[in-house]
Amino acid sequence: MTRNDTPRPLTAAEQALLPTDDEVQFYQEHGWYLSKKLLTDEEVDTLNAAADRFYAGHRDRTLPKRPPRLAYWEPEKGDVHRHNDYIFYEDETIRNILSKPVIGAVAARIAETSQIRLWNSTLIHKPQRADDERNIVPWHFDRHYWQTCSSDEMLTAFIPFHDCGEEMGTITMVDGSHRWKETGGDDTTSRHFAERDRSELEDMLAENAAFNNSEVVKVPVNIPKGHISFHHCRTYHGSGYNLSDRPRRAISLHLQDRTNQWRPYELSSGDLVVYNNDVLVRTDAHGNPDYTDPDFCPVLWEDPR
Repeated sequence: MTRNDTPRPLTAAEQALLPTDDEVQFYQEHGWYLSKKLLTDEEVDTLNAAADRFYAGHRDRTLPKRPPRLAYWEPEKGDVHRHNDYIFYEDETIRNILSKPVIGAVAARIAETSQIRLWNSTLIHKPQRADDERNIVPWHFDRHYWQTCSSDEMLTAFIPFHDCGEEMGTITMVDGSHRWKETGGDDTTSRHFAERDRSELEDMLAENAAFNNSEVVKVPVNIPKGHISFHHCRTYHGSGYNLSDRPRRAISLHLQDRTNQWRPYELSSGDLVVYNNDVLVRTDAHGNPDYTDPDFCPVLWEDPR
């Protein structure tokens, strides 16, 4: 699929992979969903090989400018938890596979929207190390650092390159937390979890659970190869150490529903929040970031009806 192509219709076999009505209801109630097998073993292996090439220095193209809060591992950083944003943009092989229409169609069905666009994408490599707390992803939800987005229905597809279970530090959901009301927030909520203190995030989870009179139910999602875990943008999630004998490889594919657009979000200082996309995407007729930019935010699925 080239950068300006319209997503093709689903095949009959792909239609059979869409969530059932009960599964859509599960996502709406629990805030997460484990898909059927959406990628073939060959496609997953190709993603892994593309990651190897990327880490060795291959780029099909590079970002025209470096956003202020870009997560971007480079070899001099060593054997640490790696995050590389905009992998969908920089690697054509990964872009082609993750443009597979059934991925966007599943997201559209559970989010109950007629269109799915890319928001961002991150290549992740979690080394098999339990001696570095940076390999733990603390509890957070993505909506906190997407404050410039108008939609509360965005979601993320977590796509491992292998079977991914608890031993590998799989993604873990706080069940139903997307339905919680927040106790309040401050300017720190717009910062990515990697920029914030782990204990602060643990406290925030406990406070919000207590405020909502809810139990913190943590559900590790065991993801077979080729399956994809989806979660709502307000679902608390995190992950533990990789205790296996191999790196945990994955891509987080962040997705927009049809309604999402840029909105101003002001900090107490009077400054406006700037998300990384804001310095990359084209501007609209009013000079604001355009979250429908086909190069950075392409349509991955559109209901043909």
